Amino acid sequence: MVHMAQNIQEERLRWVLKRTDEKVSWGTLMKVCPYSQRTLERWVSAYRREGVAALVPRSTRPKTNPKDTPIELKEKVIALRKKTRLCALKLHWRLEKEGIVIHERTVGKILKAEGLVRKYRVKKVKYKYYRSFRKPGELVEIDVKHVPGIVAGKQYFQYTAIDTATRWRYLRVFSEEATEHSVEFLQDVIERFPHTITGVKTDNHATFTNYYVGTIGRHDKTVKTVHALDRFCAEQSIIHYLIDPGHPAQNGTVERSHREDQEKFYDQHTFDSVGDLKRKIKRWNEVYNDLEHCGLYGKTPNEALALTT
Repeated sequence: MVHMAQNIQEERLRWVLKRTDEKVSWGTLMKVCPYSQRTLERWVSAYRREGVAALVPRSTRPKTNPKDTPIELKEKVIALRKKTRLCALKLHWRLEKEGIVIHERTVGKILKAEGLVRKYRVKKVKYKYYRSFRKPGELVEIDVKHVPGIVAGKQYFQYTAIDTATRWRYLRVFSEEATEHSVEFLQDVIERFPHTITGVKTDNHATFTNYYVGTIGRHDKTVKTVHALDRFCAEQSIIHYLIDPGHPAQNGTVERSHREDQEKFYDQHTFDSVGDLKRKIKRWNEVYNDLEHCGLYGKTPNEALALTT
């Protein structure tokens, strides 16, 4: 009964042994062997040199690729990602400014191979968004973020204003979340922003409106007194927009910037005093306004603002 080879290694060994053990001549062997003599000679040589293990098929895939990204550039991309935590597209823009041309998909592949990509949840519902192009100052979103933890034994609050057209942002820290601070903060924003602000948007917190919280409860949701921020906006000819209750996504630009604050600022810094907090948050605000934004097609807020002034 003829034994049939179970794999490629056994098949090669069957023909090699006829030459090495049975001493069959090349002429006789080649009359019945389906492989070329050159192939058999290579197998016999490998078998005599390394034994049966040498007959295991090996990959013919090239060890190097002439079009592969240089290792120095890969290391630069990885180091920049770990330092800045920017996405592939923003890394592409950052390197392009340094004179290094590398496609954003190549950057993404490098990050994926290194395990530096974020694992996103699969969204079951897909929404189609239509982008609204605005002029600088046409709509500024304002919100308050609680500074994580306690600084010098006290809780502090970060007031944030961001222009939805240029993504330019201004931050300021207060010791409490109060109506007078909302007015004072908006005054600061008006003085610092180089364009006329014609609209602001906030949530429905009592520091911004008393539409839902009044001194006298009413069923028709009207209020007896006008909120201080609304009076100030009216004096400055600014329209004050309110988001729908329970829909923070309508204030999505400022909410997204708060996530950047948490991940790239608060998670990486500690504060010895309120002065230390204010100094570091001022520096972080300057850094943020020099970051590339996907919504600005690779420009920074300061660059987008410079194009409009």
